[in-house]
Amino acid sequence: MGNRLTKIVTRTGDNGTTGLADGSRVSKDTLRIETIGAVDELNSNIGVLLAEDLPEKTRACLTDVQHDLFDLGGELSVPGHAVMTEAHAVRLETLLDDFNATLPPLRDFILPGGSRAASLAHVARTVCRRAERRLVALSQQEKISPSLLHYLNRLSDLLFVLARTLNRHAGLGDVLWQQGKNRQ
Repeated sequence: MGNRLTKIVTRTGDNGTTGLADGSRVSKDTLRIETIGAVDELNSNIGVLLAEDLPEKTRACLTDVQHDLFDLGGELSVPGHAVMTEAHAVRLETLLDDFNATLPPLRDFILPGGSRAASLAHVARTVCRRAERRLVALSQQEKISPSLLHYLNRLSDLLFVLARTLNRHAGLGDVLWQQGKNRQ
């Protein structure tokens, strides 16, 4: 990357456009830029979760995910350039299975909550789902590698399982939904 980012203020976006990595300029409100922004927001939410006291296995997993998300965003910023492969989603499936194996079977819906770390994992999960929805919409307009969709879908599942795991780590159980709890 060298000295590429030595000047942060360029004023090139003052007219409402931004540059893609291939050198083209597009409006900042295009679906591609919205999708890149949602992936960036997801990565930032995972960064907030990483600021918590986490088990080392969880920390390593989330750090790897942050690198993947940067690659995913990079692929989106260079139309037609492939970075992510199906192996990325398969790696998440393996992690998902490993983390889920330590949890009791889920018999009820759970509410997002419990420990602070688990709650932050749930927030990251919902942001991941939004990024996935943006990517689906983009894939209906432009050719997108299916690997990107598979990755975000697996990641939201992994974040759900990590939230449950983090509650266990904190000595808490799942926060169970009580259907009709407040009916009168």
